[in-house]
Amino acid sequence: MNWTDERVELLRKLWSEGLSASQIAAQLGGVSRNAVIGKVHRLKLSGRGRTTAAPARQKKAPAASGASSTKSTTRAAASTSHRHVTASIGATALQVQFDAEPVARQYLRPVENVVVPISRRLQLTELTERTCKWPNGDPLTEEFHFCGNDAGESGPYCTYHSRIAFQPASERRRVR
Repeated sequence: MNWTDERVELLRKLWSEGLSASQIAAQLGGVSRNAVIGKVHRLKLSGRGRTTAAPARQKKAPAASGASSTKSTTRAAASTSHRHVTASIGATALQVQFDAEPVARQYLRPVENVVVPISRRLQLTELTERTCKWPNGDPLTEEFHFCGNDAGESGPYCTYHSRIAFQPASERRRVR
């Protein structure tokens, strides 16, 4: 399929009307969507016409005195009463606005006989299969160490750190 001058003009017309590349390819016939996109880029047709899905922006009416201003404001109110248009300016386009402050709900686990262990302050090279591998502190500082207490057979942490690391699924759902 060759791009004749007539087909190029039709492509330009359909592109400016805001049709998608797939729709243009279907109307032209014999070309794929990608061929239409490639030709559009080669022709440098970046500006698109508005589609029907995108509502046109309304200009603000200048403030006038007397009866004409009341007529224009009632017309504007009547035209905007059926749909709500949110104004977005710059970086606030995606900002979410909430009516009320969120209520934070905290669910506390039942208090058990939990004893916080005193860390043995082991370095990485001092860890074994039987020591707790819970990291404490910032790994980039000299004070970084591991818990080092006796770990059970079931995992890499001592009893205290296992309760922190492995919470029941029902409790995790409540926190969200």
